[in-house]
Amino acid sequence: MRNNKTMKHNQYRPKSLLGGSLKAIKKQGRMLVALAFAQSPALADSEVVPSPVDRPNIVLVFVDDMGWADFSCYGNKDVDTPCVDSIAAEGISFEQFYVNSPVCSPSRVAISTGNYPDRWRISSFLAYRGSNQARGMANWLDPKAPMLARSLQQAGYATGHFGKWHMGGQRDVTDAPAITEYGFDEALTNFEGMGPKLLPLTKNPNGQIGKIWQDAEKLGGPVTWMQRSEITGGFVDASIEFMKKAQQENKPFYINVWPDDVHSPFWPLVEHWGDGSKRAKYLGVLQGMDAQLGKLFATIKNDKALRDNTLILICSDNGPEPNAGRAGVLRGYKWQLYEAGVRSPLIVWGPGLINQKEAGKRNAESVFSAIDLVPSLVRLGRASKPAGVSYDGEDVLGTLLGNSVNSRKEPIFFARPVGFKKMPLPGFKEQLPDLAVRQGKWKLLCDYDGSHVQLYDLSADPAESKNLSDSHSDVAEDLMGNLLAWYRSVK
Repeated sequence: MRNNKTMKHNQYRPKSLLGGSLKAIKKQGRMLVALAFAQSPALADSEVVPSPVDRPNIVLVFVDDMGWADFSCYGNKDVDTPCVDSIAAEGISFEQFYVNSPVCSPSRVAISTGNYPDRWRISSFLAYRGSNQARGMANWLDPKAPMLARSLQQAGYATGHFGKWHMGGQRDVTDAPAITEYGFDEALTNFEGMGPKLLPLTKNPNGQIGKIWQDAEKLGGPVTWMQRSEITGGFVDASIEFMKKAQQENKPFYINVWPDDVHSPFWPLVEHWGDGSKRAKYLGVLQGMDAQLGKLFATIKNDKALRDNTLILICSDNGPEPNAGRAGVLRGYKWQLYEAGVRSPLIVWGPGLINQKEAGKRNAESVFSAIDLVPSLVRLGRASKPAGVSYDGEDVLGTLLGNSVNSRKEPIFFARPVGFKKMPLPGFKEQLPDLAVRQGKWKLLCDYDGSHVQLYDLSADPAESKNLSDSHSDVAEDLMGNLLAWYRSVK
């Protein structure tokens, strides 16, 4: 049922940017074996979620610096991503899902806490102490933050984090809390996190072996060195072992699998270097990541108990670097508040959980963001919100499971990462907007003082090419007032 109480700006039905059904995805090259899934009853938006013994397992795959159109099921014509595509063909693909920052650390805070990251003084990527202080930022996320992992852990879940962290413990910040202090039973990270980690070796077409990010050894161990082109596989193997352990203990699990392959520097398998250009190497690591994630997906698919009671979510932390990933018609890149910087693919899979009438389809209508995943998954896991906490996110579980097309009711607000008034690229002179808001079909961008207003109707102009602020000044004024008030409230 559609929500008839949504705000007037939400009452529109956009056309899909892709068109067609994901059930038509080609099977050639698919690395996973197709399985006949049992048609278990799906959860309706108003139904009670499963009993404690049947609490769904949850796997969140959060890719680093990947564009909206980089999976082949989202339009990539240069390479195929058959493993992810097979999940999309049996799940729901959302076209209007947003992350809450166009850069890594704040985006990760948002999807972990259900809060806008500025509330936790993480408004850009975490770096050296001096840089963090100069930008008015914390050195790490406060462990008191309302972590999704902790809520699920307290509800009886086994919780594990495998992959990039970047919410504390990097560069010269060597005294950050361990990842396990945020509600995780086990953790294995990369060079931007405390504790056990996988660090990357490199290999070029001449066979030369190297190392990068050696300084991260001081952030805790044990440390395992392996080829960067294979590190996602290391995280996948660790997550599979964690799943097996949880099964043996008869516990549901929540797992983060957060690969960083498609963040520069790009080190694909030598056979995937192509012409050696940035784009070619990016595509190579994208293919490699897909193949390594395939083992995780196959493990879940081939185990009936897991297949029928596991929800997989796949998305990206922000948009792509220039000349690497792509975002279709969407404007901009990472670091920017334009659509390509903050709109992410989102694929939700769970044959025993999602509405099977929606399996293999795209949702081009529902507008929501990463902060909304936290209260939604808390409800799915029959967990409790921490006492005294107010999420910025809204419960959109019915939409995630294909039982409604409701959007979040409140606008989605964005603040530019501190220090990125211009792109960090030679010759880039354009001044980037400081703030943005998405409400219904409208997207408004402006500076902190309300100047340089840009207003776009995304239902007609997803490329943000026609500024309508003059012709729709009443809409612009209303949105700007809400946006500036929001920014004052989080600073």
